[in-house]
Amino acid sequence: MKTPGELTDELIRLALAEDIGDGDPTTLCCIPPSARGKNRLLIKEDGVLAGVDMAQRIFHYFDPELQMNLFLADGTEVRAGDVAFTVEGSIRSLLQTERLALNVMQRMSGIATLTRRYVKQLEGTRTQVLDTRKTTPGMRIMEKEAVRIGGGGNHRIGLFDMILLKDNHVDFAGGIEQAITCAQRYLKEKGQDLKIEVEVRNFDELEEALRTGGIDRIMLDNFSIADTREAVRRVAGRYETESSGGITFDSLRPYADCGVDYISVGALTHSVKSLDMSLKAIPSE
Repeated sequence: MKTPGELTDELIRLALAEDIGDGDPTTLCCIPPSARGKNRLLIKEDGVLAGVDMAQRIFHYFDPELQMNLFLADGTEVRAGDVAFTVEGSIRSLLQTERLALNVMQRMSGIATLTRRYVKQLEGTRTQVLDTRKTTPGMRIMEKEAVRIGGGGNHRIGLFDMILLKDNHVDFAGGIEQAITCAQRYLKEKGQDLKIEVEVRNFDELEEALRTGGIDRIMLDNFSIADTREAVRRVAGRYETESSGGITFDSLRPYADCGVDYISVGALTHSVKSLDMSLKAIPSE
């Protein structure tokens, strides 16, 4: 299996191939090979900065001689008018990497900004906000990193690093108990040490999960606030609890006040607005 770093480099390679193809005639026709210049990353909207490290990786991947001068780090709360960094070197390289660097930084900063808003809404509770697998195909590593930069947690990276028995798994397996026992048997046979989480849709399924046992977390899917409070009481600290399904920013705090350990929010990555910023040339003196 490829490492996160290898997956990131693969994404950068594919994104550059998508944009540049077999060449960039616009740049090549008017910029001589020896021309050098400098760009600056200008923040145009208040938010949380994310993607600086990724931008640096993009520049270095395309042209190791591009040099960045960093002023603001990932996770910084920024305001319109702030300058995050400058990057200088071959103008041809600057022009061919600016769109990819901007796309990544705007997307990641939008996710980090929204996540920070959710995190602040949960201050004073025991609850942590988590992301989901509802990510842009191919960009999951970057988007989940942006959630972490914003102060949230990652539910899981993919299908490989946790067993999450969702409704379809339960239905196809024949029920909560069957799904859990199959997961336990599989891990024993494979010699794997993965956490097991099971999604329950009602109190009958919750009681079945509690009777079966041998799990790590119970996901309360589309439970009302009142039912969530009762479910947390029934679990009584035996397993971690997670609320999921249709939870909005306005209902986030009431669910957290029920005492759940986690709330997973797909909107952190699937409905986010990119943060406005630009990467513009600094005129030579």
